[in-house]
Amino acid sequence: MSDGASPRLGGGVLAERFLALLFTAGEPLPTDQAEALLDVEAGRVPELAAEARTRLADTPWEIREVAHGWQLVLAGPAAAWVRAATGQRAAERLSSAAWEVLSVVAYRQPVTRLEIDAMRGVSSDHAVDTLVSRGLVAEVGRKEVPGRPILYATTDRFLEVFGLPDLDALPPAPQATGESDAARPGAP
Repeated sequence: MSDGASPRLGGGVLAERFLALLFTAGEPLPTDQAEALLDVEAGRVPELAAEARTRLADTPWEIREVAHGWQLVLAGPAAAWVRAATGQRAAERLSSAAWEVLSVVAYRQPVTRLEIDAMRGVSSDHAVDTLVSRGLVAEVGRKEVPGRPILYATTDRFLEVFGLPDLDALPPAPQATGESDAARPGAP
């Protein structure tokens, strides 16, 4: 079979090539980069991903849409076995303070430490530093106010770790505590 121009290639060949790209990428492959490498029109990659997922149905591999791109990952019992066999440690857990800060940053970004502290009612310095060191949160600029405090936002690593294609995929923000039942939508 000739390697001719991709518009003449069947979806099967393109799905195989898409899988090959994901296999070699090692990190999420941005959708626009996949489109360019495969020489396909915009919007075609999700279709190719669906076909590739069908081909992987009886394997321990999954295609996930994460961090504005696509990634081939080992999942389920096979992933757990590989971690155990290779001596990989499970990811270190976050403290409850770090989870609180991560939630504030995810839903309010970009946000300053002072704004995080105001929402939590306590200092967040250590939790912010932990999240930055783990690559889940990053400095993204400075707020245009006196003192120009640093602004923080989530990273593509955050999207990868939580299996999110983008921030729009976050679940709805939790209700504020202390809200009366009468103030909640759908309350009797």
